[in-house]
Amino acid sequence: MTAISPTTSQAAVRDASIAVAEGRARARLRRRHALVIGLRLLILVVSLGLWELGADYNIIDPFFFASPSGIWQQIWVWITEGTSQGPLWVQIYVTLEETFLGFVIGAVGGIAAGIILGRNRLLADVFSIYIKIANSVPRVVLGSVFIIALGLGMASKVALAVVMVFFVVFANAFQGVREADRAMIANAQILGASPFQITRTVIIPSAMSWILASLHVSFGFALVGAVVGEFLGAKQGMGLLISTAQGAFNANGVFAAMIILAVMALVVEFIITRFENYVVKWRPAPFNEQGT
Repeated sequence: MTAISPTTSQAAVRDASIAVAEGRARARLRRRHALVIGLRLLILVVSLGLWELGADYNIIDPFFFASPSGIWQQIWVWITEGTSQGPLWVQIYVTLEETFLGFVIGAVGGIAAGIILGRNRLLADVFSIYIKIANSVPRVVLGSVFIIALGLGMASKVALAVVMVFFVVFANAFQGVREADRAMIANAQILGASPFQITRTVIIPSAMSWILASLHVSFGFALVGAVVGEFLGAKQGMGLLISTAQGAFNANGVFAAMIILAVMALVVEFIITRFENYVVKWRPAPFNEQGT
């Protein structure tokens, strides 16, 4: 009969203690997640309840500030009967299409420009003044220019969304490239890596966290650009729906459209977060997810 060595027994005890500690950590994370969800729901229910009571007892004027029940009724009417511009789903689709096109074009352009200028100091010095000038122009003015030049169709909304996204992503990509580890770059050069190989294997992975962080913010800007463009002039879309409700002094309609836009943004934010977690699996968990 084979005897169990002390080393094997110690290893088994250590593995068991590690498993117990991991189980406790996962349980703490589940409890914390449930607590966060519960508090969020509590805040939402209390806020909506106070809002509804304030509107019912005329503490706030529902003509100007709407009410949760009126907003829900407006959304239900749009779902079942459609809007003045057509079915609600068409308005959502048009705005999402403009937003996604502007987001993708602006993000790709911002990443490319940020990496190129971040890697080339001469180009950065030459174009920095023009980038600052373009970024200082008010977006509403650009929206009016795009509508005059490109018309009321999708192109003007996409162009405004591109401008809204480009500068946010560019700034993060540029800074991420500049913050790359110089020691790793030097080591890659010593090993004979070409500038393109350094950019692909060292610079871009180093800047990835900066770039992904900018995508969370920039999609919201793309949505704002599309809606503002529709508000200034459009044939369809959520921005036109808000403009029409405003013209009719329909506060419930304005708030209903805002809530629909918020839900759209939250859904896409969830998708971007999942994509980020997939791309940067190597990144350590955030501080509050480590059970400390």
